[in-house]
Amino acid sequence: MEQTAHWEHLEHDADIGVRGVGTTLAEAFEQAALALTAVVAEPATVHARRSVSIRCEAPDAELLLVDWLNALIYEMATRHWLFARFAVETDGHHLSAHAWGEPVDNTRHQPATEVKGATYTGLAVRQLEDGRWLAQCVVDV
Repeated sequence: MEQTAHWEHLEHDADIGVRGVGTTLAEAFEQAALALTAVVAEPATVHARRSVSIRCEAPDAELLLVDWLNALIYEMATRHWLFARFAVETDGHHLSAHAWGEPVDNTRHQPATEVKGATYTGLAVRQLEDGRWLAQCVVDV
């Protein structure tokens, strides 16, 4: 039985792709964010201690995904945090979210790499034939 919501990484020559799948567009964005965390560290090692509010606006869902992931990357870089849980609300042009996480603990998280930004490479946000939503792009590492 296939999972309803999940995240995964995509093969890419120099960088890494992140993909989120969910029953709603918002859930797919949450899963893509979890895949982003997994590029850096094992999400299960990150505790959801405090939340950060994030708001984005874009002309379409694909650009909204890039803005969302780049906002998370900014928060990760400036706060030196990792995020483990996400609550996203979106109407296709606006996104309002909370991301829960904690400061990076090098011993526990063992960060593997630093994500520099979400790109337009492999960018796709669409509803699948089975009704689930897919949100994906390549991130620069």
